Amino acid sequence: MNTIDELKRRLEALTPISIDIVDESALHARHPGARAGGGHYRLTIVSERFRGAGRVARHRMVFDAVGDLMQGRIHALPMNALTPEEAGKPTNKESR
Repeated sequence: MNTIDELKRRLEALTPISIDIVDESALHARHPGARAGGGHYRLTIVSERFRGAGRVARHRMVFDAVGDLMQGRIHALPMNALTPEEAGKPTNKESR
């Protein structure tokens, strides 16, 4: 399974409304982390689970879900972790 697919699979634990992952590894080809095999990915994730949580708490939730991928296959994961309202997306209740 490639890294993006594995990221999406693990992030399902946060019951996301949407996930967007961009592989930016080619932009960091000479970076020391890239030489060691870790990729650079940019994440935007929208979830109800982020409601009431601050930015640091949201990032912890994502890193907890991603787990050991951050120790090898991923070197950098800048992210936007948003509630549906922050992203302008309908909530599950609104889409019914």
